[in-house]
Amino acid sequence: MKLYNKLVRDKIPEIIEADGKECKTRILSNEEYIAALEEKLNEEVAEYQTDKNLEEMADVLEVLQAICMARGYSLAELEAVRAKKVEKRGGFKEKILLEYVEEKR
Repeated sequence: MKLYNKLVRDKIPEIIEADGKECKTRILSNEEYIAALEEKLNEEVAEYQTDKNLEEMADVLEVLQAICMARGYSLAELEAVRAKKVEKRGGFKEKILLEYVEEKR
């Protein structure tokens, strides 16, 4: 028996059972769910940092969207805030690295 105690995608229990194995699951409370999502975000970001591939990026995005909705926001609200920040402060397309800021005399 291998212990996981981590949030998994919705179809994982079905996949495990289709493979002829048994698994024990439970449904998290809203507070537990948000905490588990935040742990999952760290896990997925670490996997992306290691592999740097599109699949891992998709996993990070999936978790971010789930956190957004779990906290009571819509994906449209998230996109609106993102777009507003881009309009006001710009995005990251120009590849600008800020090296330092110095007070003018």
